[in-house]
Amino acid sequence: MAPLMISVAGVRGIVGESLTPPVLARFAAAFGGLARGPVVVGRDARVSGPMVLHAVKAGLMGAGCDVVDIGLATTPATQIAVERLAAGGGVILTASHNPAPWNALKFLSARGEFLDAAAGAAVRERFESDHGLWVPFDRLGGERAEPGALEWHLERVLGLPFVDAEAIRQRGLKVVVDGCASVGGVAVPGLLERLGATIVRLDCEPDGHFTRELEPLAEHLGALCAKVRESGADFGVAVDPDADRAAFVDATGQPLGEEYTVALGTHAVLEQRPGPVVTNLSTSLIIDAVCERFGAALHRTPVGEAHVVGRMHAVDAVAGGEGNGGMIVPAAHFGRDGLVAVALVAQRMAATGLDLRALADELPVYAMVKEKVARPESGWDGIARQLTRAFADHAVDSSDGLRFHRDSEWIHVRPSGTEPVVRLIAESPDATRTRALLDRASDALAAALGGS
Repeated sequence: MAPLMISVAGVRGIVGESLTPPVLARFAAAFGGLARGPVVVGRDARVSGPMVLHAVKAGLMGAGCDVVDIGLATTPATQIAVERLAAGGGVILTASHNPAPWNALKFLSARGEFLDAAAGAAVRERFESDHGLWVPFDRLGGERAEPGALEWHLERVLGLPFVDAEAIRQRGLKVVVDGCASVGGVAVPGLLERLGATIVRLDCEPDGHFTRELEPLAEHLGALCAKVRESGADFGVAVDPDADRAAFVDATGQPLGEEYTVALGTHAVLEQRPGPVVTNLSTSLIIDAVCERFGAALHRTPVGEAHVVGRMHAVDAVAGGEGNGGMIVPAAHFGRDGLVAVALVAQRMAATGLDLRALADELPVYAMVKEKVARPESGWDGIARQLTRAFADHAVDSSDGLRFHRDSEWIHVRPSGTEPVVRLIAESPDATRTRALLDRASDALAAALGGS
């Protein structure tokens, strides 16, 4: 049985195994007892969503919290709703890219941002102590529905100073949207329609009946690629179930790769507003080239939205995000947002008159490979020692797993916070060299597990 995956931001697990109604209610109560004000709850379209929603609402109300239910909603819409309503916090019910049997609770602060380490630890401590979670009958919370979250989200994106909505309308784009059978299938077409685009829908019915792997990786987008070619669209876009990540396909039906999302979006911001940029240790060096072009300082953090957002606040960043397709623009809100990414890509196409492939071709080409292996039961220390010996000729960053880098090549090996796996991501200008980096790391992992 897959264990509960508990991280700073929340908890995820397999519904009916590690993630059961009592666990959901207790975690919700643990969070709700710390919230100072009503709690906003939004969910993606997973089949398990209604059950999870009922358990979470029961936990929050049982802890004395009022619940504001915004219904089916993207992660960024939930974040914006917390801000808009001046709520005490929020809970997003989504396991993001994890397969259909999974679901999760992601906790938001009163700023509509994922919890920092101290707040996340406090929630976990309350959950594990199982003490003082519940209030008597005369202090129970209530609930109300709020239907306006999507509209607030669209207004925020369309109001960005970097987006010239009229210019995009004049471009007359035709776009295929792969909504991943979830909330992005409503939100992304809603945005593009207001930008004057013609929409071709693919899996945009938010029923949770997924037809592809959920991460918007190039190898998962075959149906989108075919639909772009068939329809003669200008481009295609795919999101994950909670629509905080986006990946693009060009007019010939070729995926750009999710690493291009933040690079293209950051370019659109920096050409209008100079300032620092923040990304994580696993993001492609393409973003370095964009920042160099505009003389922008680039800061890297451990993987995870909370880490990136924390640094963005600290350096007053104008843009940032993660290379998994998660664009963050503080002028919209401090969170990854697939709709922001779509608007910025459309903006660049309108401003330059270029097609998406031409925009991508302005950026340097790197060969990146992402792999994952089952997380070993043995401790990380022995693995780290073996990897450090194997990459003694590289500089190392140990702030999040181990990232070894030299010149224009790097490899990042880290235990995942969302799945029971170890992730390996390598990049260099040459595919053969990238493969060699991964093989070296795999050999080191094997040696460590073999007791060498």
